Amino acid sequence: MTEQTQVNGTKGLPSGDLGRRLAARRSRLGLTTEETAARAGMAPSYVTHLERHPDAAPGRGALLTLAAALQTTVSELTGGDTDVPPGREQAGRAPEFTELSRAECRELLSTHGVGRVAVSTELGPAIVPVNYSVVDDTIVFRTARGATPALACGSLVAFEIDRVDDVFSQGWSVLARGYAREVTDSDEERRLAERAYSAPWAGGRRDMWVRVEPYALTGRRIVT
Repeated sequence: MTEQTQVNGTKGLPSGDLGRRLAARRSRLGLTTEETAARAGMAPSYVTHLERHPDAAPGRGALLTLAAALQTTVSELTGGDTDVPPGREQAGRAPEFTELSRAECRELLSTHGVGRVAVSTELGPAIVPVNYSVVDDTIVFRTARGATPALACGSLVAFEIDRVDDVFSQGWSVLARGYAREVTDSDEERRLAERAYSAPWAGGRRDMWVRVEPYALTGRRIVT
C-alpha cells in the first residue's frame, strides 16, 4: 500500500485536512452536523468522527457523497485544489450576470477575509493579498514597513475581494476604490487591534495599520 493510499484510504486521492475543510464547508452553507449527515445519508456520529480525527480515511464513495451533499468537489474537500487557481471549469449553459448594489457590496465586503490591494511601485502596478477587516465602514489591514502593501499609504488604491464556485460555475466580485492612509494614533491602533477579524497570516512583525476609506464600491455576480 502506498503512502498516498494510507493517508486517504483510496489510491489517487490528494491529501489534505479533511476534517477542517469539511467543517468549514458545512459552516459556510449554514448546516449543522446532523443536517449534513441527513443530506449525505450518513450517521451524524460518522460526520463528527471525520471532522475531529485527522487520521480518518473515508473511501471514495463516502467522499463523493459528502461532496455532493455539501455542493462541492472531492478535490476541494481533501485539499487537492490548494495550489490551483479557481475558475477552471466551463461557463454555465445560461449564466446570469448582475450588477451588485452598494448595499450588497458592503455586506459582502464586511464578511472579512483575504482581499487584494493594488498599488503603484517603482516597477509599475502591483497587486498583493492582505488579510483585512472592515471597521467603521472602512477597510483596514496590517502590514510591515517597507512591504508592498505599505505603498498604499498616501494614495488612491483599488481593493478587491471575490468568491468563485467551480462546482456551479458562478461567483461574485467586489471592487472598492479609495484613499489609503497610515493609522498613527495609538488609541486608534489599539481599537483596530481589538476589532480586527484576524491577524496577518504571513506572521512576523506587522505593526503598521493601513486604513482605506472607499469613495466607490462596485460589484458583480454571475449565477447559472
